[in-house]
Amino acid sequence: MTEMADEIDDRDHEHRRMVEAVLFASETPLSLEDIAVRLPEGAEIEMHIEVLKEEYANKGVNLVVLAGKYIFRTAEDLSFLLRREVDEPRKLSRAGVETLAIISYHQPVTRAEIEEIRGVTISKGTLDVLMEAGWARMLGRRKTPGRPVTYGTTEEFLVHFGIETIKDLPGLQELKAAGLLDSVDAALNKMGGMPLPAGQEDDDQIDLEDAIADSDAEPVQDSDPAVDMDAASEDGIRE
Repeated sequence: MTEMADEIDDRDHEHRRMVEAVLFASETPLSLEDIAVRLPEGAEIEMHIEVLKEEYANKGVNLVVLAGKYIFRTAEDLSFLLRREVDEPRKLSRAGVETLAIISYHQPVTRAEIEEIRGVTISKGTLDVLMEAGWARMLGRRKTPGRPVTYGTTEEFLVHFGIETIKDLPGLQELKAAGLLDSVDAALNKMGGMPLPAGQEDDDQIDLEDAIADSDAEPVQDSDPAVDMDAASEDGIRE
């Protein structure tokens, strides 16, 4: 009996080392399925993930969850050690930031709805820049007159901003506390309202993930001339 228990412990230890190695070697977040294809059949991957998360919780690197997938990242309090002098990256314009925020909180959303919320017309280049950055994508077409294209965020968006799911987007009070909103009233009028912090949603608030998966949108073909890309304009990204 003892020998069998030792054998199981040895097997679990080896499987955990395999999970650790696969995650350590990956440059992108991995799902449980991604890990499973590399491990022996029957390996209890979820259990090993939880153990590794605890083991690395207070180390220089942590095992974190992003977009429902797992990856090792430098501990947040040690990120300053990795900073170095680099050329200043190009930044999103104000129009780009506002458009990305609207897509994030109101997806699936059409261009007309974005313009209605912002109160101004957006250039096609603004959406192009967000899609080229990998943060926004075309979700499908509404089954309404004109069949407008709808937009939503991507997995790359979640990974870049360190968000596990779109339900974890900061709420109004969190943004206000962080000093990101100069005026609550102005922000509400401009953005058409924002969700409450995670876990405090109103009963009648739309579930963003369910909305994105809504079957009333038809898929968009990449070759569709109606959504052909133009070069990004100065309204999209600035040096």
